[in-house]
Amino acid sequence: MTGLPDEHSAAQPAEFEAFDGDEHVGPTPVLAVVGRPNVGKSTLVNRIIGRREAVVEDVPGVTRDRVSYDADWNGRAFTLVDTGGWSSDARGMAQRIAEQAELAISLADAVLFVVDAKVGITDEDEAVVRILRQAKKPVVLAANKVDDLRTEAEAAGLWNLGLGEPFPVSALHGRGSGDLLDAILAALPELPPMPEGEEIGGPRRIALVGRPNVGKSSLLNKLAGETRVVVDNVAGTTVDPVDELIELGGRTWKFIDTAGIRKRVKEASGHEYYASLRTTTAIDRAEVAVLVLDSEQSIAEQDIRILQTVREAGRALVIVFNKWDLVDEDRRYYIEREIERELVQVKWAPRVNLTARTGWHTDRLVPAIDKALEGWETRVGTGALNTFLGRLVAEHPHPVRGGKQPKVLFGTQASTAPPTFILFTSGKLDAAYERFIERRLREDFGFVGTPIVLQQRVREKRKRGRS
Repeated sequence: MTGLPDEHSAAQPAEFEAFDGDEHVGPTPVLAVVGRPNVGKSTLVNRIIGRREAVVEDVPGVTRDRVSYDADWNGRAFTLVDTGGWSSDARGMAQRIAEQAELAISLADAVLFVVDAKVGITDEDEAVVRILRQAKKPVVLAANKVDDLRTEAEAAGLWNLGLGEPFPVSALHGRGSGDLLDAILAALPELPPMPEGEEIGGPRRIALVGRPNVGKSSLLNKLAGETRVVVDNVAGTTVDPVDELIELGGRTWKFIDTAGIRKRVKEASGHEYYASLRTTTAIDRAEVAVLVLDSEQSIAEQDIRILQTVREAGRALVIVFNKWDLVDEDRRYYIEREIERELVQVKWAPRVNLTARTGWHTDRLVPAIDKALEGWETRVGTGALNTFLGRLVAEHPHPVRGGKQPKVLFGTQASTAPPTFILFTSGKLDAAYERFIERRLREDFGFVGTPIVLQQRVREKRKRGRS
């Protein structure tokens, strides 16, 4: 049973963690969470799913897209869709956020309408009610920020919205969350269980990463064939990682659109700090990271830092140069020089030049991801590996250092995803010789699109005991 208990319950045990996408065993009903900006929707989402996943800050408009989370209460699973604050007189990006909220309502099985009980009914709330009545979906009314009995009495005034009983809740402290979740389950439809024997498997997980405003969300929308996430020229439009299931090449993929990383995590503040942490988590959750670069801009320190994060996480990698239609011959020359200089450590990553805005060459992305996944999961048999190592050591022995010459005695591949090798040696190998072994491994066995991990086990010489 996931979903956070009331504040009077015991500390949250491990089983309260919400489903990860990999454990999803069938279709679940969808609950859209809507309301004015800054009424506590994301805080309530975190309360329901039982972990701090949605970015929360005391500034209106931190949530900008439809963001989906898997949740569970009393043994029933459902999908929670957090939306940006809905505003009837929205303009610009705010208007697109409102459109996403309306789209979420249209796709949901039921709606959780969150109102600030301390403020009471506003014109904006009444405008949302009109949208909800047109949608004709079951609605659960949450009177948030009810922290005491006095506020609970004030929450009774929300009956005037005409949506039925308001459920007083404190998203911050958990007060009343159990009753609210019971009401949510009553509003959601019961779905038939999956047929027995049906194979359970999750789609491959792809994280779109990169600096702000390089076109990650535009690429996601183009791949999906519809507007799934808000796109705006304002850098940093995406804050939460956004999971989207997309059909490409006859297969379903889970794409995770992430916030652009502008600064080092230690230097970031407010929701930018949390967004950076979410992006790192998204890379950890993914199997392949697609680094999106703006072809018009030089490769920057932030791009290199993201690459390092991907390598340290041991994820497969594809590099995308977006906005390629805006690149002239001179810029292409400098791009090649930058790649040779800045991306020398990831020469193994497949590269795709495309234009997300028009869709030009976006069809090349899936073959590149497939190559990276194939390399990431490549396994070399122990026999073949040691034949390779024996030939390599014979042709190119380790240099003599201080009168000693370390040797590779034998090796084995301990795991895949990423490919990890253990080398048993007679002495510590130089870093340069390690890089040489990695390069030759790639030449002989491929490993396109994946980092390779080499671990050394130095054989200690046995000390002779005194007789």
